[in-house]
Amino acid sequence: MSKIKKSLVWILKTVLKLFLLSVLYLVVCKWVMPPITLTQLGSIISGNGLKRDYVSYDQIGSNVKLAAIAGEDQMFPSHSGFDWAALKQSLRSDKGKRARGAAASTISQQTAKNVFLWQGSGVTRYVRKGMEFVYTKLIEWIWGKERILEVYLNVIEMGKGIYGIQAAAKNYYQKDAAVLSRNEAASIIACLPNPKRFTVKPRSRFVEFKTSWILRQMYNIQGDDKIRKLIRK
Repeated sequence: MSKIKKSLVWILKTVLKLFLLSVLYLVVCKWVMPPITLTQLGSIISGNGLKRDYVSYDQIGSNVKLAAIAGEDQMFPSHSGFDWAALKQSLRSDKGKRARGAAASTISQQTAKNVFLWQGSGVTRYVRKGMEFVYTKLIEWIWGKERILEVYLNVIEMGKGIYGIQAAAKNYYQKDAAVLSRNEAASIIACLPNPKRFTVKPRSRFVEFKTSWILRQMYNIQGDDKIRKLIRK
């Protein structure tokens, strides 16, 4: 066997071992919160710090859960990880209006990216997207909707150096995530497209507009049986 073939075999074996280790880590994360993510590590290195306080699902208020679904992924309780209809629509026209607020990326996809992968664009974005598909399907199968939403609301960036809804609630409103009002919950979720740019306090024009939009969506979807069951705790 030539040196090139040996090198390729070694690379493939290494990649496979790393993937299997990541799957094991994914299974562990069904019960244990991620000790740190690449995004959080980057925040520390960049000098933004890390404010974070993981809380359990029943310590996150129903207003927060409803706001997240209303603002980011209204099909979350029903889809299998991907909102194909929203994705097709976004590909057809970037002017099309959709039921949910973010891009075609679902809560499941955002969770997979934030916990197991990295941010950013460029050439590596396409590699990340392929890996994101795999991890999204795995957490849908292994974690389930409740765990995905719990991890999402604990690891997502909600301000410069602020990660998770508990840290955000304490920082912006000096209260626990369990007791945030609808308006307060909606305002935090409203910053998610770019939490470093769109500030919750003082409220940027975008957050002010998006908060009103999310509140209307919360009212529209609150009677859905699948959503009510998911946010019940």
